[in-house]
Amino acid sequence: MTTLLVIAKEPVPGRVKTRLTPPFTPVEAAALAEAALADTLAAALRTPADRHVLVLAGSPGEWLPAGFEVRAQGEGGLDERLAAAFAACDGPALLIGMDTPQVTPDLLGPGLDFGGHDAWFGPADDGGFWALGLAEPDPALLLGVPMSAPETGAAQLARLRDKGLTVGVLPGLRDVDTAGDAEAVAALAPWGVFGGLHARLAQRRRRSTTSTTATTATTARQISRLRP
Repeated sequence: MTTLLVIAKEPVPGRVKTRLTPPFTPVEAAALAEAALADTLAAALRTPADRHVLVLAGSPGEWLPAGFEVRAQGEGGLDERLAAAFAACDGPALLIGMDTPQVTPDLLGPGLDFGGHDAWFGPADDGGFWALGLAEPDPALLLGVPMSAPETGAAQLARLRDKGLTVGVLPGLRDVDTAGDAEAVAALAPWGVFGGLHARLAQRRRRSTTSTTATTATTARQISRLRP
């Protein structure tokens, strides 16, 4: 059985996407995280697989669509949690995160075809990886790989190749970590939930900035009239 895994955090203000704050508030950052997760889950559901599994830290909410099994994340570091997610699969599996709302079934589909590869690797622009597929989900392929570092992707890819696996490489994608990332990714997929929300928040910030600038100018004129 093929399994498509999505590993994610419950979108709770102050606990997700903290690097978006500022310019976004914690509530806005959590809303963007939820939007990214919604787009990711929708794309995953449209991608043929025997099982669709959400590996979740936290509790599911109204944002969870039907069609997903929900499994709690394991304990420990990210390498241990990813390894545990694969260990619970009984056949080939592709794992993705919630940070690439621009993902599509066309990007995901090849990562579930293990006819010519033992593994699939999707590099992220920040040096990490956005997707990892294993024909035989051996936890040892992840344990000990340094995570959340500029060399994470290179180290993971080297681990796969050092084990003698034939690795197919998926297109590179940009993760949403910073406000700059969010703007760039929203521009790539303006039709999605994430792109739409980002556009509305950006418009709100522009209106707020314009209003503040106008108020400052008015105050300066008033002060100038009071000067002797």
